[in-house]
Amino acid sequence: MFKKVWSLALVLALALFALPAVAESSFAPIPADEIKVGAVFIGPKDDGFSGAHYNGIEGMKEALGLKDEQILYKFNVPENSECETALRELVDAGCNIIFGNSWGYMDYMLEIADEYPEVVFSHCSGYKNNGVNFNNYFGRIYQARYLAGIAAGMKTESNLIGYVAAWPDNAEVNGGINAFALGVQSVNPDAVIYVKYINSWGDPTLEKQTAEALLSLNCDVIAQHVDSDMPQVAAQEQGKFGCGYNTDMTPSAPDAHLTAPIWHWSSVYTAQVKDRIEGTWTPKNYFLGLAENMVDISPLSKNVAEGTAEAVEAARQKILSGEWDVFTGPIYNNAGELVVEDGVRLADSDITGGLMTSLLVKGVEVK
Repeated sequence: MFKKVWSLALVLALALFALPAVAESSFAPIPADEIKVGAVFIGPKDDGFSGAHYNGIEGMKEALGLKDEQILYKFNVPENSECETALRELVDAGCNIIFGNSWGYMDYMLEIADEYPEVVFSHCSGYKNNGVNFNNYFGRIYQARYLAGIAAGMKTESNLIGYVAAWPDNAEVNGGINAFALGVQSVNPDAVIYVKYINSWGDPTLEKQTAEALLSLNCDVIAQHVDSDMPQVAAQEQGKFGCGYNTDMTPSAPDAHLTAPIWHWSSVYTAQVKDRIEGTWTPKNYFLGLAENMVDISPLSKNVAEGTAEAVEAARQKILSGEWDVFTGPIYNNAGELVVEDGVRLADSDITGGLMTSLLVKGVEVK
């Protein structure tokens, strides 16, 4: 699934806030057989989100010809002081570049980066950058969520779609909800998205219970921004349908799953580690999308409605053209107020923070 993307021409640098002009790297080259790469993950290697990151690191390892002993993992690390402990252990073990894959790691990584300027710290999904040895990487997963929304909007018969979401007031989560809703509405303007937040990135039991609660409200498609496949299992058990996340969840719910927004993390891991080896790493932020093969949807399953493939492909080509993106106005919030003017394209800084922290678009209801 994970393609090896070597060319840095495919990597778009995004400065999420003003930084000094990035000059030459301040890091000396390291022989490829001597570099050590650390990774701190919020979950285990076999769940959806951390599993996708694990596959991305393993893809990088293969692409660059590294050995198993050059990769040091820390799994199931919570977003608290245990993150700091894990990071320090990786520094002490001699890691030259350390990745962290959860939002709540951001401040811990920034603080430790200031203590160890000779080590690169790269954080997934945040927005801070110290201009020296700490950067961020993420992807335009909202583009894939929009495509998944098309599949959901064409499948629903009740015009009620449930969404099991992780955290409120989080730009990553709300941006995903909004993109999915806009995709739904592009093919089914009468559909409504019911959202329930669980205040956790991953809790399989709670995820399933929340999906079941949404199904009890007559939702007949269940989408998600949580880590496990339990929402899709819940949909299958009740004869309904769903869109997963992170990986193709069709094997877990073969008669329910439609498609899932998925990640190809190996592209950004390969680019950054390759730069660190060559002594060309600079503190730029990475924000990649469909065009760079960073995000996509899993293959449409047998469960999708007729015409879904054609509608998804048309939207994909529209995004890839570069002339339009998901958050192009007019966009209304769920109070009916115009928040993005007709023809205006929302800035990346608002997608990754700013406006998206609190915005829920028209047709989204929190339950």
